[in-house]
Amino acid sequence: MRDVAYIANLARLAVELVNGDDPSELRQEFFVQHHIAEPDDDKLAELLPALRDAVAAVADSGPIDPINLLLEKYPPVLFVSTHGGDGGPHLHFARNGESPASWLARSCAAALAHVLCGDPDVTVGRCQADGCARFHIDDSRNRSRRFCSNTCASRTTVAAYRARHKSAPQ
Repeated sequence: MRDVAYIANLARLAVELVNGDDPSELRQEFFVQHHIAEPDDDKLAELLPALRDAVAAVADSGPIDPINLLLEKYPPVLFVSTHGGDGGPHLHFARNGESPASWLARSCAAALAHVLCGDPDVTVGRCQADGCARFHIDDSRNRSRRFCSNTCASRTTVAAYRARHKSAPQ
């Protein structure tokens, strides 16, 4: 796994967590690869406000305080891993087998710090649909994604169409 993919996948994991999505294949794979159990709901609930603030800081290009607070509370533990020899060497930000909430906090905080600083080619965005508070990873070629899902994009397009036709003279 290249460093870029690792950071991008951790940013995806952070977005998935703050959006409250059901556990994805990515999340399950991360936990299996790193010998992490699913965090219990109470520990995850403790972590989510700080993680949400950090994701919002990345999506909004600052302020940096939420990321620094998360990094201060959960400092990354850097080491090089190859996942048992099946991948190229890359940095990890937390030790395998660590407590789930701590592993998530360390890993996601470090990845979000990299993304906020422009490294690597990962963009976190905030959905532009009215009434939607979700975030998304923009991996489009020209970094122009505006919505978290096709549902929000369609709803916004239909609302704009209706508004244009409602105000048009008949």
